Amino acid sequence: VIDFSGRPGLEFHVPFTRARVGNFDVDLSIEFFRGFVNHAGVTLHIDNLRGVNAHHQIETVFKAFGRALRMAVEIDPRAAGTIPSTKGAL
Repeated sequence: VIDFSGRPGLEFHVPFTRARVGNFDVDLSIEFFRGFVNHAGVTLHIDNLRGVNAHHQIETVFKAFGRALRMAVEIDPRAAGTIPSTKGAL
């Protein structure tokens, strides 16, 4: 879940099954998301509910993040002419 709220926040719940995938330290993935939320001013929740292969866990986390990001910024034709905010203002 991603919210362009102007308030940085991260909930990252990914119980990686290994510390490294090849030469990649899996802890770098949370560092990427920390940097992203702090500099973009977004709230981001990431949960990986299951998985036994750290490589696939990282793949699914980044793929889901990309999809959520696209959905958050694309224009919804069903809401043409409305302000995309629950408060009615940006």
